[in-house]
Amino acid sequence: MTARKLVYVALFAALPAAAAFLRLPLGMVSVTAQFLVTAMAGALLGGKWGAVSQGVYVALGLLGLPIFTMGGGIGYVLQPTFGFLLALTPAAWVIGHVAGVQATPRRMVVACLAGLALLYAVGLPYMALILNGYLRQNLPFSRLMMVGCLPFLPFDAVKVLLAAIVCPAVQRRLRHIAP
Repeated sequence: MTARKLVYVALFAALPAAAAFLRLPLGMVSVTAQFLVTAMAGALLGGKWGAVSQGVYVALGLLGLPIFTMGGGIGYVLQPTFGFLLALTPAAWVIGHVAGVQATPRRMVVACLAGLALLYAVGLPYMALILNGYLRQNLPFSRLMMVGCLPFLPFDAVKVLLAAIVCPAVQRRLRHIAP
């Protein structure tokens, strides 16, 4: 790993923390820019290092740094939204591998949609497990979708479009910088 790559990984481990505090509360879950940062990490660092950066972010939060939307620490695993944080690492990996080293806007949209699908595929069942299993709230699937998915889709669409515009341009610029 080069020093430059290490700096990029550290930067993309720090950016989700900043994005967690730029939030729009929407019921139980807040809208943040974390997925946008994850998409950029995957696209700009590649699948492997994008995933490492997001894994470092989640690990630091679990170690107690208050960098998640509602704090940090190992107890955060009992938060209904922790599954979405857990999914950031594999989402960055998927986005990086689908986007490739020369992503086009169309390819970035596909990569981000794949990453979002993974995010919801992990986050929603985890939310159901905590709410229904641990907290015994007996939320039906329709209510779970209303709490953890449907209100966020318009915001996710904006994040996907931003990533599709920004990432290919930044990739082109980064190719001109010495490795």
